[in-house]
Amino acid sequence: MHNLESEARRLDEADPGHRHLFHVPPADGGDHPESAYLAGNSLGLQPRATRDELLADLDDWARLGVEGHVEAGRAWLPYHELLTAPAARLVGARPAETVVMNSLTVNLHLLMVSFYRPAGERTRIVIEDTAFPSDSYAVRSQARFHGLDPDTTVVRLKPRPGTDALGTEDVLDFLAREGHTVALLMLGGVNYLTGELMDIPAITAAGRAAGAVVGWDLAHAAGNVPLALHDWGVDFAAWCSYKYLNSGPGALGGVFVHERHLGDPDLQRFEGWWSTAAATRFEMTPVSRPPATADAWQISNPPIFAMGPVRTSLELFDSVGMPALRERSLRLTGWLERLFDEVTADRPLRVITPRDPARRGSQLSVRVEAGNAAELTKRLRHEHGVIADAREPDVIRFAPVPLYSTYHDCWRAAAALAATVGPSSTKGQPS
Repeated sequence: MHNLESEARRLDEADPGHRHLFHVPPADGGDHPESAYLAGNSLGLQPRATRDELLADLDDWARLGVEGHVEAGRAWLPYHELLTAPAARLVGARPAETVVMNSLTVNLHLLMVSFYRPAGERTRIVIEDTAFPSDSYAVRSQARFHGLDPDTTVVRLKPRPGTDALGTEDVLDFLAREGHTVALLMLGGVNYLTGELMDIPAITAAGRAAGAVVGWDLAHAAGNVPLALHDWGVDFAAWCSYKYLNSGPGALGGVFVHERHLGDPDLQRFEGWWSTAAATRFEMTPVSRPPATADAWQISNPPIFAMGPVRTSLELFDSVGMPALRERSLRLTGWLERLFDEVTADRPLRVITPRDPARRGSQLSVRVEAGNAAELTKRLRHEHGVIADAREPDVIRFAPVPLYSTYHDCWRAAAALAATVGPSSTKGQPS
């Protein structure tokens, strides 16, 4: 591994990314001052611009009090509209189809109120077996809310035997056989555990052809891979902003609702003050008059100081562009894969992310076949300054995020794995 460090340095000179725009945590071990931060699929790093821009919003509150709603430098009443167009560009939507609000699972519930409408034999909700637990809890509770048994209503699709990731063909085969029973198909665009990128347009088309509503959890896809939600005909989608979108822990999420559903008077929604058209908000009437946009799914007065970091991040994505980020992601992840191939060849470690670059985002997941993944992740951090992310019981996720990760970060991660996990001849015990 050591003979590849100089190559990593050369690659960074030729393909530097935008690390200078972010705060990188100091290393907690190893020989380098900064961490090799490969956990941006769990929590993204803080952009350097975030603090000053957030403080400017706070200063308006101190200076103006309640008048900041209309007189602040970024007036609070229409503040969420500053995020709409860049969020729409990020996910390939039209502004009317997009709104930034709430957190991910809250948004999924609000959307399922509208789009999960079981009737007759069409009652089932389909997710992947490796869905993030929050999604599993959400769909089971929706089934119970409708008086249905979650154990029979929720279908968990598993990879075919001998494979680690649920393939698009697995989903299409299920829909061909049992699509007539599906009310809602709601998968993760990029699987949180394996890093697999699903074929969103193909699955959406098949799901809708089968008569199901198709929604997507894009928590690991937004800001990671290019999206074209409008053109793909997705019914609805939701995402968070604290992973690849670098908007801070628990940051506000986003919502997409396809324009064919906007303004539909028969579509059920929960409503609140911000659900009514902005021009009617201060008429204080008892009946909402929602706009024919995704804004109709809003409920509450938006939290301005939580919106600021999202706006800062979206402006950064607008300036760099997803096509350029995707190209660098492919290069970085391919380099990390090359390094991991060398490390895992004679160690009890196995990459479970698809090898086809078109089937993955900025993530490689490594299964620890001997030893403890959580303990190994701690050693990577405290002994080598490499921050990755463990998922019980046996997976470590490495995310070479194209905005701020470097080729040298990838080299450090691979070298740390090699130094920490002994070859199989030592029975896989950490060295």
